[in-house]
Amino acid sequence: MVLRIIIFLLINFTGLFLGGLFTQEGIPSDWYQNLNKAPWTPPGWLFGFAWTTIMICFSIFLSVLWKKIASIHFIYLYSTLFILNVIWNPLFFYFKWVFIALIVIAFLTYMIGFTANKYKSEMRYYNLLLLPYFIWLIIATSLNTYILIYN
Repeated sequence: MVLRIIIFLLINFTGLFLGGLFTQEGIPSDWYQNLNKAPWTPPGWLFGFAWTTIMICFSIFLSVLWKKIASIHFIYLYSTLFILNVIWNPLFFYFKWVFIALIVIAFLTYMIGFTANKYKSEMRYYNLLLLPYFIWLIIATSLNTYILIYN
């Protein structure tokens, strides 16, 4: 199990790194700095803390799920979640396609909820490991929505 956790940590943090390449340039940009942001936008340091926590929990969840269901469906599901998570950053920060980014993050939020629901009998209390991800995505979706509406 430890090896599976390490593998998923490496993959997930690689995804964060890839997305972060666009965030690093995007956050200090004039475009982002001049946006009307939601009053509940968290401070910058919280994003790194949140994503680190989320990816640790998610990696543990994935390692358990992989052991329980190891199938092509798992690979499709995980690939979809990975791609959605990575592409939001360039869509939002590089291309500035706020509406498309909103569709992506809303679908990612749905997919995390779907995953928890689909595997609730197999995963039982391990589903709690998805809670930080799901809550953060709800917050992020609301932030993206606010930016779309008020800019």
